[in-house]
Amino acid sequence: MKSSRVLERWRGAFAITATPGSSRLPVAYQLRCFSQSHVRNAANDGGEGSKGVPELPTAAKSSILGNLKRGRGGRSSFSGIVATVFGPSGFLGPYVINHLGKMGSQVIVAHRCDPYDVRDAKVSGDLGQILYNQIDLRDEDSIRRSIKYSNVVINLIGRDFATKRFSLEQVHVEGARRIARLSKEAGVERLIHLSALNATEKPKRIILPKGSEFLASKWRGEQAVREEFPEAVIIRPSDIFGAEDRFVNYYVRGGRRVFKYMPLWKSGEATWKQPVHSSDVAAGIINAITSPIAPGRIIDAVGPKRYQLSELVDWMFRLMRRSPEMWGYIRGPLDPFTILKIACSSAFAFKFSKSDWQRVEREYVTDERTPGALDLEDLGITNLKPMEDYVPWLVKGSRAYNYYTDDLGEFPDAGIPPSSSGARNAELLV
Repeated sequence: MKSSRVLERWRGAFAITATPGSSRLPVAYQLRCFSQSHVRNAANDGGEGSKGVPELPTAAKSSILGNLKRGRGGRSSFSGIVATVFGPSGFLGPYVINHLGKMGSQVIVAHRCDPYDVRDAKVSGDLGQILYNQIDLRDEDSIRRSIKYSNVVINLIGRDFATKRFSLEQVHVEGARRIARLSKEAGVERLIHLSALNATEKPKRIILPKGSEFLASKWRGEQAVREEFPEAVIIRPSDIFGAEDRFVNYYVRGGRRVFKYMPLWKSGEATWKQPVHSSDVAAGIINAITSPIAPGRIIDAVGPKRYQLSELVDWMFRLMRRSPEMWGYIRGPLDPFTILKIACSSAFAFKFSKSDWQRVEREYVTDERTPGALDLEDLGITNLKPMEDYVPWLVKGSRAYNYYTDDLGEFPDAGIPPSSSGARNAELLV
């Protein structure tokens, strides 16, 4: 009876399948599997019936950490996914890591920034499931260490503008190619590369003579990833909104306008946007890991509705109690002072530029779906979040008279912005 209880305890502790001593497994898993093999051999030596010792199940011959999937699902289980996330300190990185952590995945946070910038990701997963490795995008050894034990690689690295250390070509093309090539060499099963909606070889000119270099470099990065890892999943998100985003907050900050005047190219009436919520994009990335139709495809991550930029910005200012009647808000075309400010920002604020020419050029590009691409609905994300449900909360801190306790109905209702359906193959309203 005592030996049976001991063996049952061993069986519960080592109920996983792996090959002992596999070089692709961390040391803890190798020791666990090595102990399992010794217990199994000891039990088999006695034989069932001779001493009443039951025979333990035979371990499967596999060296892939993903085959160690166990538990009922959730944070304290193991989903079988070991994912390396490049670019975890960006806007989308914490959302992706949180989704991976709560489903029981092990995450290697491959960061280029200071470790303190990504320390909050530690609580996204269970104890020991969120690991860190600092990398340099030009150092292949640091990238190899980050993907050594992974079966999934997610590349979220990107820049809105060039810096004195990294150009857009180095980040979006050379870095993406390097990660894709090393992932292929390491035997990674699924590579997910984040690009941008409207990425094209020759972007349409809005203000700059050659169009958006950001979108052109994103397109070249997609081609580089395809050459090195043909089965890679490419995600093309539109403008992403959410807490601490760079879309809604870009328009509501004081530096974007000139006192009470909001300058927009052609007053914002020639641009249509289809913003998507950050959690929807993150959920789409997670579903792309296991989707059988995702490998080798482009996925447009767009929201459920299309908005004219002028109507969208007007609605944001009505939400902030800054309407023309109450506050004197005025929207119009780009004025000389704004053009001078953008030029100075592009020339001198090269490190923390938020209003350089590249950002302004991309701001007025109308969102267009990629022909033949999948969307979030194809990945099972059907309940997409519209802006009307979240933007009122996002702009609440920027409201006028924010510390004034108003009576019910004292301020007029902001309403909702006019929109069109963002359904597949919808006609562009331009």
